[in-house]
Parts: sequence; C-alpha cells; structure tokens
Amino acid sequence: MHKPVPAESDRPTVGGEPEAPFSSNAVRLSPGEWMVALLLTGLAIHLIPAAWRRAEPLEAGADYRVPYRLSNDYWLAARYFGEACARDKALVLGDSVVWGHYVGTAGTLSHYLNEAWGEDRFANLGIDGIHPVALAGLVEHYGGAISGRDVILHGNFLWMSSKRHDLQVTKEFTFNHPSLVPQFWPRIPCYRESLSGRLGIVVGRAVPFLGWTKHVEIAYFDNADLARWTIAHPYANPGARITFALPSPDEPPSPEPVAKPWTERGIRRFSPDWVALETSLQWRSLRRTIEILRRRGNRVFVVIGPFNEHMLTDASLAVYRQRKQEAETWLRDRGVPCTIPAVLPSEVYADASHPLSEGYRLLAQRLADDEAFRAFTGMRGQ
Repeated sequence: MHKPVPAESDRPTVGGEPEAPFSSNAVRLSPGEWMVALLLTGLAIHLIPAAWRRAEPLEAGADYRVPYRLSNDYWLAARYFGEACARDKALVLGDSVVWGHYVGTAGTLSHYLNEAWGEDRFANLGIDGIHPVALAGLVEHYGGAISGRDVILHGNFLWMSSKRHDLQVTKEFTFNHPSLVPQFWPRIPCYRESLSGRLGIVVGRAVPFLGWTKHVEIAYFDNADLARWTIAHPYANPGARITFALPSPDEPPSPEPVAKPWTERGIRRFSPDWVALETSLQWRSLRRTIEILRRRGNRVFVVIGPFNEHMLTDASLAVYRQRKQEAETWLRDRGVPCTIPAVLPSEVYADASHPLSEGYRLLAQRLADDEAFRAFTGMRGQ
C-alpha cells in the first residue's frame, strides 16, 4: 500500500518552510515553461544543422562526387544535390558506374562529358553501391533539391541479372542501402527489419536533424553512435574527432584500386539468369525514379548500359539484348528520351558493368555523338 503523504507539520523543512512533496525527485514545468522548452528544442534542431553547414566546407567543385566512405551519408548527399542544382548543372544520376568505382574523379563519365562539352556542365550524382530500389528512395526522400533540372539517369541491368540482385529471394541477406528501400510497401522479400527499426527509418527521413546526427557518426566516428564509440575508445576525446574536414572524393574504395581490364583479373564469362522486366523490382523502381523526377519538373534522359556484353555467353547475351529492347520500347512509348550506347571494347571494362577511364572517355564521346543526347543537352558534336 502507498504511504499517506505526511501532514504539512510533519514534512521536512527547508529554511523554515515545509518542503514540497516529491520536490527532490523531479523538476516540474508549468505549461508556459513547457512551451519555452519546446521552442528552444525546435530552434536547436533547426539551427544546429544549418550552423554545421557553415562550419563544414563542402568543396563541391568540378568532378566532385560523394566520397566513398560517405556513401550511406544521405544528409551529405542531399546537401551536395542542392549545391549542384544551385550551380545549374546537368545531373548525372546513378550507381557506381556513374560514381566511377575503378577510377579517380578525373576519369569518370561526368568528367569526360564536361571535357566534350568544353565547360563544367555535368555534375556526378552517382552513389557507390546504390541499386534502383534504393535510388528511388534517395530521390524521393533526399533529392528534393532536384527540381526543374536536366537529369541523365543511368540504367544498369546488372541489378536485374538474378533474383538475388533483384531482391526477390525470400531468404534474408545483406544488401546495399537498406534504409532507402520501402519500409512497408511494396514488400522486399529478403529485407528483415523490426517494426521499431522501420519506424525509426521513416521518422529519420522526415527529420533532417536525425540525418545530421547520422552524418556526424559516419563522417567522424567510424559510423558508430557516440555511446558505442566512447566504449570502444574510452581514453579518447570525442571532441577531437570533429575536424570539419570531409574525406576526399578521390579516396578509392580500396587501398589498391583496380586499373586492369577484366580479362587480366581472372574474371570468367558468365550466364546470368535475367529477371523478366514485368516482374523485376529493380526495373519497377527505375521507372518510379523517372516518374518522381518528371513530377518535380525535371527533364530526364535515360542511358541504358553499356553492360560488358563480352562477359556473357551467347544464350545470355540474346536474353540481355531482348531486355534492352523491352526497356527502350517502354521508355519511348512514354516519351522518355533514351539511348543504348554500343558495347565498349572488351579491354576497357574492369568487370561486368564498370568501365576503366578509357572506357568512360569512349562512352562520353559516343553520347556526345548521339543525336538524341545532343538534342537533350544542347550539345553540339565535336
């Protein structure tokens, strides 16, 4: 049973006055004080990320791309998207093929497009490892700045080369950028996350302050929250980690980036089990990305491939070409300008879909010579 509250005469006194019940256990705020506290909290949530953007330089000049270590830093990606749009760039959007997995910033597709254009016209909005399902989420939730722009969207059919790549298998496995995929609908069969985890992701998308805290964790604390980081480094000063210096966009994915063609790396020809477009989650998401971009007033041009067809067996190559034709038909029927560049020479591919620097140069030149691409960008053939 609860003990009765003692009579005022029996309560402990402070300075001769009876002590208020429960006063030592909590601070009680009046309604007005609660309003002030909420107002100050809201201001802090709004002002801290804004002040951080001023303190942390984002040197997004020519050939900039989101640094590899920050591939999951969507707060920074949104900030960079805004910077690129503010400079009236044509945006080259896609996965690691656009980002340039095996090349430096001066060897990417956007770099060679700028070279063919003769000025700093194209911005590299590639994110390493992002597949179409995640890309649609990135554009929807973090790409609000991409509005009224020219967007060159890359379609990489590697993501449709098996049910696993297409995220259709029911067995759980780890895939890239899970926080960007739909959390409730459409259902991703291989994606397992608790209800609280999914709700946290949805809330995080809507609250930029939470995105900023994730940015700080990724950029300065090895992708760990402050509690876990201090446990792992009990004698380190966390404040010393905040350098306001972001990684270089030229930092490679590995200490020794591959600069050799696939034929010299021991990679063999293969026969992917291509997913039909009508059942593909990745193809549906690529279409959704186009729809989101166009709804925001962007002009969209789609570049399909070029996939490394030299790696495919004859039977698999026939299916791949059929998939390309189906995709082109769907795009043209809906008034989406597109092109399917011819396959590049075998020696300029690093693997199934990534060109080496010379491959990007050839691809950019072929796009510069493509009538539909020139019409879209206003580029004149050299």
